Amino acid sequence: MGVTERVRLMRIILGVCLLLCLLPVPCFALERGMDNKPQVYFGVIPRYNPMVMYRNYQPIMDYLSEQTPYHFELKLARDYEEAVQLLKSGTVQLASLGDVTFFEANQGFGALPIVRPLNKLGRAEYRSIIITRKDSGVNSLTDLKGRSFAFGNLHSTSGNLIPRLFLYRHGVTLFDFGRFENLETHTAVAKAVLKGKVAAGAVKDVVAYRYQPHGLKLIAESEPIPSVPIVARPDAEPALIAAVRKVLLAIDPGDPKMIKRMHDWDPEFRNGFVAASAEDYAPIFKMMEDVPGGCGRRCH
Repeated sequence: MGVTERVRLMRIILGVCLLLCLLPVPCFALERGMDNKPQVYFGVIPRYNPMVMYRNYQPIMDYLSEQTPYHFELKLARDYEEAVQLLKSGTVQLASLGDVTFFEANQGFGALPIVRPLNKLGRAEYRSIIITRKDSGVNSLTDLKGRSFAFGNLHSTSGNLIPRLFLYRHGVTLFDFGRFENLETHTAVAKAVLKGKVAAGAVKDVVAYRYQPHGLKLIAESEPIPSVPIVARPDAEPALIAAVRKVLLAIDPGDPKMIKRMHDWDPEFRNGFVAASAEDYAPIFKMMEDVPGGCGRRCH
């Protein structure tokens, strides 16, 4: 074999190796982490920018790795659709999804909810909030007519589904806006409002509260929404599901040691968890069919 042929063969072998590295790992054949524990990939929808996502969720992975017989690796999705696809393909075995993306995963391939977080009041719920800038002149939902508005990602529950239905029920349709757009993250919506790029927007409550001291005004909030689930593939190991459920349900948000430990966790996950079932999200499943104007299930 000549030099040229050997070089060509090495390139082919290298290419095949790279392709194998990119193939998803089935959840029934878990890898081993550096600590020799079975490695579990944990996905999450991009609620915020990648840096904030890593900062908020990596400490949770570290905690799960310490408290279970598994090593957890965070897998950030580029968008909401990819987060669902990563779970569907088996690239990740578990994921923190929103209510809408859980609907898609449950209906599409039978994803199952494990637990859902509690809020500061000890309730498994959160809200969508309509925000504006303090000096915008917008003081009520009626004032939104003729103005610009930013929704979140099309697959977002509190950034898109809920506020569209909420506004419609309060007499504000998409046609009433001067213009509207969908941005990728809740953070992007909040910053667009603060910078005056849009007159108002819709975000989840924790984001509204975070940016309120920076000049946001909260003008309306939705009814309670079932809190976001941590979900598993339908063929995930029962032992894995049981281990994660046990550790998260055991968290005592009033324990001083846990308060300190959870300081860097995503704010939604600092108040403990309750067990979750698909029935908890029945209202969301119904809304996906009920939202007027084709912005529920049909816009996805």
